[in-house]
Amino acid sequence: MTEAPEPGVPNGRAPARHRPGTPCRVSLMVHGMAAAQDFYTELFGWEFQPGPSRLGPCVRALLNGREVGGIGQLPPGRHLSVAWTPYLASDDVDLTAETVRLCGGTIGVGPLDTGGAGRLVIGSDPSGAVFGLLQSRAHPGAEVAGLPGTPVWHELLTYETAGVAGFYTRLFGYERKPNGSAGVDRVTLHLDGRPVAGVHGVGRVLPRDRGPHWTTYFEVADTDEAAERLVALGGRVLTPARDTAHGRVATVTDPEGARFSLIRSPR
Repeated sequence: MTEAPEPGVPNGRAPARHRPGTPCRVSLMVHGMAAAQDFYTELFGWEFQPGPSRLGPCVRALLNGREVGGIGQLPPGRHLSVAWTPYLASDDVDLTAETVRLCGGTIGVGPLDTGGAGRLVIGSDPSGAVFGLLQSRAHPGAEVAGLPGTPVWHELLTYETAGVAGFYTRLFGYERKPNGSAGVDRVTLHLDGRPVAGVHGVGRVLPRDRGPHWTTYFEVADTDEAAERLVALGGRVLTPARDTAHGRVATVTDPEGARFSLIRSPR
């Protein structure tokens, strides 16, 4: 983790508008929709409603009636990795998508309209890490922030930071700040002086079965208890809970193998 996640606003609602480049939504594509909904309901207390039909079978994940993310169904017979994907806010998805291509990235899906949710793109950076772009219309993406069960931070795990951080900086004008001790390849991406995401270069330590990928950190009330509950629900703990300068963190997977982190932020 590179920086302490930004605390939620007092009433738990996200900002009315996300500045371009700010993570604004997370989504998960799975093989078993019903099982995934059961798992995250028990883990985070989420409820679900049908999502935009344009995206295929999908649901919106809600906490206290407000959206925190989405879960979609992978096509039958497609043996694709299951992973959480962060979406970065854009005022013009089509223009940002073209910039992705010009800067060495790839567009895999879109740009396409999703109905009330807005216009989106799914692509990958030059290292192969998948991310999304979202131009919101009816709502700003994630509608609650800082409460248990909500995404509070995103970190890119990659081979090295210099090239890939430069890619994202060209897209959104981030300010890059080194974060870590000597010999640690880690930077934080800032917008308007505020940390919004991290990039961690780990070289050959990068998991071969995943390659470069984004990790989403979800807030919990108690990291150890949440990790125990996750295991009882069929998930797996990859890195046991440990204390960090930014809170108590555990790296885990859900039953289909989607990696994410649990964090109890300092209060």
